Parts: sequence; C-alpha cells; structure tokens
Amino acid sequence: MVNRKLFYGTSLVMLLSAAAFAGVPPEVADRLGKDLTPMGSQKSGNKEGTIPEWTGGLQSPPANVTYKIGDRHPDPYADDKILFTITAANMAQYEKNLGVLSKGMLKAYPDTYKMNVYQTRRSCAQPAAVYEVIKKNALNSVGSMDGSGFSGAIRSTAFPIPSVSQELMWNHTLKFRDFKFTRQLVFAAPTRSGDFTAYVDQNEGYVLYSDPSKTDVSELNNVAFYYISNTVAPARSAGNVVLAHDTINISQGARKAWVYSPGTRRVRRAPNIAYDNPLTNSDGLDTTDNFGGFNGATDRYDWTYIGRQETYMPNNNYRFAQRDLQYKDILIPGGHMKMDYLRYELQRAHVLEANVRSGTRHLYPRRQFWMEEDSWFILQNTAYDARGNLWRLHEQFAMTYYEAPVCDRVGATTNDLNAGRYLAGSLVNQEAQISWKADELQADRYTPDAIRRLGVR
Repeated sequence: MVNRKLFYGTSLVMLLSAAAFAGVPPEVADRLGKDLTPMGSQKSGNKEGTIPEWTGGLQSPPANVTYKIGDRHPDPYADDKILFTITAANMAQYEKNLGVLSKGMLKAYPDTYKMNVYQTRRSCAQPAAVYEVIKKNALNSVGSMDGSGFSGAIRSTAFPIPSVSQELMWNHTLKFRDFKFTRQLVFAAPTRSGDFTAYVDQNEGYVLYSDPSKTDVSELNNVAFYYISNTVAPARSAGNVVLAHDTINISQGARKAWVYSPGTRRVRRAPNIAYDNPLTNSDGLDTTDNFGGFNGATDRYDWTYIGRQETYMPNNNYRFAQRDLQYKDILIPGGHMKMDYLRYELQRAHVLEANVRSGTRHLYPRRQFWMEEDSWFILQNTAYDARGNLWRLHEQFAMTYYEAPVCDRVGATTNDLNAGRYLAGSLVNQEAQISWKADELQADRYTPDAIRRLGVR
C-alpha cells in the first residue's frame, strides 16, 4: 500500500505517484469545512495578514449592491483603494510574490506594463448543496492508474484533497459550473498599431458532469459536457459553428468535435480541435487546449507539482467587466491590454509544470500553471518555445458570479512575446449577460444535424 501524504500537511508535500487511491479516509474528509474550506483550500489566512481567512465567500448578491438576474454585476469592492502599483522600476521589491508571467511582462514592456494591487478578498464560493457533494467526492473519487480518468465523483471538485498532480488538473477542468449555461464572448487580436476586429461568439455548455440528477461520473457514458461555439460577427465569419463532446477518460475515447462552415454548408468531423490546434478566432495566437487556462486531454505531458506560492494574480475583476468600458478603451496598441482597469490581489496558487512526454509532441514543450486555491481555476500560465525561451503568457481575469455562485472569468489575454502582439478573449463588456440557468437547453441540441441548422445564415 502506498503511503498517501496529505496535500495540506505541515510540509505541504504532495506524493507524486501513478497509483490510484480510493478517496481519503473519513477523518481527513472531515477537514473540509473546518481547517479546509468546503472546496478544499486552506481556510486560514497567512501569518502576515495579507491573505485573509476564508469566511464563506459571496454566496449571494452582497447587501451593499442592488442586483437582479441579467444585470451587470455591481462591484461589491468598489470602495477598495489601490494598495500599490508594481512596475518594472519597483518589481524587485515585490519579486518573491511575482509569478513568471508577471515578471516576463514587466521585463518585456517596462515602460507601459503595470499591476494595480488591491486588498485580497476571498470571494469564491459554490452553492451550499454542492459542498456536501464535494465531501462525498473526497471520500469516493478514484484516479485511474494511467492518469487518464477517474471515477467516484460528480458535479464539482473531484479531488478536494488531492495527492497527485493529475488530480489538480481534473479539479480545474471540471471545476464547478452550473448544469446549463449560455454566454456571449468577444475575441480580438489587435495589430501593433492597435487595429482590431471583434469576433463575437455565442457560447454555451451543457455540462453533464454538473447535472444535479446524477450521483456518479459513471452515469455519464464518459462525456463530461457538450459545448457549442457559434461565431455571429463579423459578417464574413458569421455562421461558423464548432460542436464538441468532451470526454472524461481519454483511454476510453477522445474528444469528438464537428465544425459547420457556411461556405460549404457542410458539417465535418474535426479531430484536430484539440491539443495545439489554433484556437478559433485567435489569429493563430493561442491553442485550443489553452482556452479557459487548460482544457482537454493531459496525455501529451508529464506533470509535476512545484508547490504553493503566494502570488499576485487577477481576481475580483468586477470593474473590468462593466458595460461602460468600451473595447476600444481596453484594446490598445502594443503588446498588452490597457492595465488601468484590472485588479490584482495576493492569492495562494498551486503551481504545476508540464513537460512534453517522450514520444509525443506539442507546440509548447514546457508549460507552467498557477491555479488559485479557492476556485481550482488557472489564473496564469506560461508556455515556452522549442529553444526553452518564454513565449506565450496567458492570464484569466476572474470574479465570483454571486447569483449562482460560480467563480469564473470575465476576460483573458494571451501575450505572445515573440510576435509582440496579444489576443484578448472572453470579453463580456458589451455582450448579453451570462446565464448560469439556461434551462431551455436540451441534449438533442448538441448533434451535427443541429449545428447545421444553427449555422445557416
């Protein structure tokens, strides 16, 4: 029997083993909601007081805001002031809490890049009923011996007290979302002169893993979720539709994908919509498996847990998501977005490294990921080129959708240091508000025939 070291033990050591574990003992699972949050993060703050204790997060609209479903989310922390601003000139003062991404951007753009740092607010939360599910997952979840899948979990964090690197990535890729959601996102890749085209994507998910009627992942026929990306603007790109059926255990079946092109009026299988295939509407500046921080199969990499770090990362970005902020105000010339509207906080991050596995290939031979501990959500990641140089830096701007509650993004960027350009994605400012309760969605919508009808223009 392999001796399982607890992830949140005194030494914070993770046992990196390929062995499968049948959940944690009951006395360990009982830590959830006590010294660990119900999601599995460390409940206490740090000794300096710069990271506070988690006290429940935002499980409903705060009392100090007026909000109804469909509104923009008023900023519950609008009165918070900037504590300090990190620039290339003073970055040495804050270096111990700067991730590779932030250091890379400050060095690449010393005259324009900055980070406004605010008080840390641990707002992330999930529905109270889901916390009981997470505790059951802790007791019952079992990773496969080869790391390609798991069993014994459902609906939210599969491994709230993880033991191997692979389990952390499962926590990210199947982090809590509501069962059915619809949203509209904008993607743009400005030229160096600042010109850009806004690609508008009607985006939806039917998340079988989050189906409240299911009790175990084994009931899902190895399908985690159905997903549709429907480009509706500009006119020359409207009607291009992508459909994906994402699997849980890749050894039992890989992701299935189809595309509809209005030019050919045909639906075709698209097995290359995975891994390092160019991301739709990205102008070649990002890969499919980098959308959302990371998605899809993990089998092309060997994964290593680096440890936990207290890192300045973007969080509680309510100001950045407001409708009065125009895309032209955000998407400026140069190698990065305008930084004035973004909020950074000191957060605990789990740091993972991925190195391409022998016998496989990927555009990014080496990658690193910073996963915020309360949400299991990747907020920062870095990719290196074949020469080992830092190449693409990806960041997600998170907040808590307190009506659900769900912790998710309101924008993202990929900064290409070699090209001196950036992709801004998942922007929501001028778009219809996300719906986390899209009960109108039905499973029969996610078929090749259905996307043909959806794409006709």
